[in-house]
Amino acid sequence: MLERADDPYCGSPPVPADLLTAWNLDPALIAVMGLGFAASLVAIHRSGIDVARRRAWLISGFLVLALAFLSPLCALSSALFSARVVHHMLLVAVAAPMLAIALPARAPVGAGWLGVATLAHILTLWVWHAPQPYAFALSSDLAYWIMEGTLMAAAFAFWRGVLAPCSPMASVLFAHLTVIVQMGLLGALITFAPAPLYAQHFLATTPFGLTALEDQQVAGLVMWVPALVPYLLAALSGVIRLVGGEDAREGSAA
Repeated sequence: MLERADDPYCGSPPVPADLLTAWNLDPALIAVMGLGFAASLVAIHRSGIDVARRRAWLISGFLVLALAFLSPLCALSSALFSARVVHHMLLVAVAAPMLAIALPARAPVGAGWLGVATLAHILTLWVWHAPQPYAFALSSDLAYWIMEGTLMAAAFAFWRGVLAPCSPMASVLFAHLTVIVQMGLLGALITFAPAPLYAQHFLATTPFGLTALEDQQVAGLVMWVPALVPYLLAALSGVIRLVGGEDAREGSAA
């Protein structure tokens, strides 16, 4: 294992030969995830609404969380900033919408509340991917979980809002557009930065055949392109529903 001053929750950076065995089997985390899954499953069954579909989304969402926190990806994110960004994008762009579908809002979300959720989602992304807050997040287990928890909570609130039934479609589409633009801008800034920004990864990327700057560029591209796909698909779905609703109204008027 490579030595470095800080030792975040996911452990010291592994070398490639150790990666496949670098599973995180923290019993406390496994217990918390198990309790969260059980509580969510009980809530779904008690609701009696679309149980099978929502249960499938819940299982999928928790499998993504397991991939992010229990698999060797957790250890790899200690070595590579690009892996950390993949880890974060799994949380905010994959697990969060899955869990929001499994545990949906029961009522339409107003434009004001959706605006707050969108702002929180954007702010957590920008703050925790800035060099100084990122360094703080890797200074202790508590700081690490503050970062992970706020990213996940803000993303879940955002997706719950944009996926809520009968929410104002104009507000939903504006929220998606705002996140797409802001995340794309953040990804571009990371990609085209002229020097590496994240000191915690300066020495850990070499065993993986990357310089710190190349690793950072990969991270920016991940955030700039594939991470936007779920938001684009959700926005496209909203446009289709909006157009379909207008067509239906025009047909009924005729």
